[in-house]
Amino acid sequence: MNWLPEGGRLVAALPDWIGQLVTVFGVLIVVLSVAAGLIWYERRLLALVQDRYGPNRVGPAGLLQVLADTFKILFKEDWVPPFADRRVFVVAPSIVFATALLSFMVVPVAEGIVVADIDVGLLFVLAMSSLAVYSVVLAGWASRSKYSLVGGLRAAAQMVSYEVFMGLSLVGVVTMAGSFDLTRIVEAQRGLWYVVPQFVGFVVFVVAGLAETRRLPFDLVEAESELVAGFHTEYSGMKFGMFFVGEYIAVTLVSALIATLFFGGWLGPWLPGVMWFLIKTGVFITFFVVARGTFPRPRYDQLMALGWKVMLPVSLVNLLVTGAIVVAGQ
Repeated sequence: MNWLPEGGRLVAALPDWIGQLVTVFGVLIVVLSVAAGLIWYERRLLALVQDRYGPNRVGPAGLLQVLADTFKILFKEDWVPPFADRRVFVVAPSIVFATALLSFMVVPVAEGIVVADIDVGLLFVLAMSSLAVYSVVLAGWASRSKYSLVGGLRAAAQMVSYEVFMGLSLVGVVTMAGSFDLTRIVEAQRGLWYVVPQFVGFVVFVVAGLAETRRLPFDLVEAESELVAGFHTEYSGMKFGMFFVGEYIAVTLVSALIATLFFGGWLGPWLPGVMWFLIKTGVFITFFVVARGTFPRPRYDQLMALGWKVMLPVSLVNLLVTGAIVVAGQ
């Protein structure tokens, strides 16, 4: 370890590989901890919205309920239906879990704190979200259940469709920043957060994010009133737990992307950059939870019509206007 003077103070300069390793494990531990805590937070906040108690028996304020649920999932019988395609059935849950975690590689938590600062970071995130579709589709197909199959088919159409609008909503941000690098996109917002000039893109991205994460009101791929549980009807034990935690990691990821792309990421006065990033991300996680307890679930045809008849034209108009303004300003 070398000690280098910086601003009148001594700063420990760790070797690059150790610093990178610390960043990797730090991001991994924080993401998994937030996903686990989000399970408790969502249940408590929904209870408040619906005027009921929520978890309040296990530990103070029900905080140990997450631990109790974890033990239940770990020790529950890990059953595979005899009629299922066993290999695909077992692999499917790990895909959504892995793709959500891998996406955090390129999300800058603060200045200089990012696992992989690559030039095409935003494209990498979109690629990972595309791969996540395979998890849901394969789970529905491999289960050999009519409820799971219908849920998987719905997921294929819903997630692939809303990926188009999600990508188009971000083209304006990329055009203004001149880069796909998430760190440079944050740096470009020092004068003005992109939520102001790209408000239309922000709204489209939030709606597409709800559909991509299969959250209410767009949880039609697992609608219990129609499909029992949709694509994961036949899953139990730890495999169901991976779907469950993967969804919360995806919610955290979309919230972090909203903060990074439209609200300046770690930029903010007084507090350290990490704190600003966590606060902004937490605000949008809260929005996802409140949306679940507020909005009614539409019909599936209404969901698809919203995408292709409203979101697509709005995204294209926003793209054209943004391009015209950027070209005129050159």
